[in-house]
Amino acid sequence: MSLPQFPDVTHDFSLDESVFQILSSIAMEELALSHIINAEGEKIQYVLGTLPGVAPPKYPPSINDLVRINESVKDMLSSVSMSQMFLFGKMSTALSLYLKNNSEIKCPTP
Repeated sequence: MSLPQFPDVTHDFSLDESVFQILSSIAMEELALSHIINAEGEKIQYVLGTLPGVAPPKYPPSINDLVRINESVKDMLSSVSMSQMFLFGKMSTALSLYLKNNSEIKCPTP
């Protein structure tokens, strides 16, 4: 996976451009989190011997191995969930600021 590319900053950003840059950074973080979630799923598949294209482990996992892998995945998904909450707050703040600045835009209410 390549690193994200940001444009060279040669001018001051308007509020709208700043909000769009923040939303772009949130999208990139979300993409990174999706890769982490996928890697955790592949970790479980590997241990269980069900990962396509990869030979299963030489010895089947013990109950202790499965419990340790489960704890590892649970801890990682907990961290990802916390990141998701942070990103949601960041996105809500950016969008609120954008909508206050552009009051003529009407958003449909759910």
